[in-house]
Amino acid sequence: QVQVVESGGGLVEAGGFLRLSCAVSGRTATIHTIGWYRQTPGKQREFVAHISSAGATTYESSIQGRFTIFRDNAKNTVYLQMNSLKPEDTAVYYCKYTDITITDPYWGQGTQVTVSS
Repeated sequence: QVQVVESGGGLVEAGGFLRLSCAVSGRTATIHTIGWYRQTPGKQREFVAHISSAGATTYESSIQGRFTIFRDNAKNTVYLQMNSLKPEDTAVYYCKYTDITITDPYWGQGTQVTVSS
């Protein structure tokens, strides 16, 4: 079993920044991927960025250059630094853990990010 807990969301003005945290605990595999996704009402959850256990990163094109995903292995935490926020970044942000030993990924409960114009 793996536990995934997000934090760090909030209300920010356009152009501002937030840092989201994803704390992962439990029976994690040495090789795994942790990713950030976001969802707005009535829309499907969409990919934002992910980072492998080796530190390789991938970003969705619309946020590249504004968001940075990184990890602190000592704290078992993955962060999403979000700069130059736009109102269209408003969403619930979810963290996902996956590895090759599991069929279904583990998701956190989500954290709300609201960017005012």
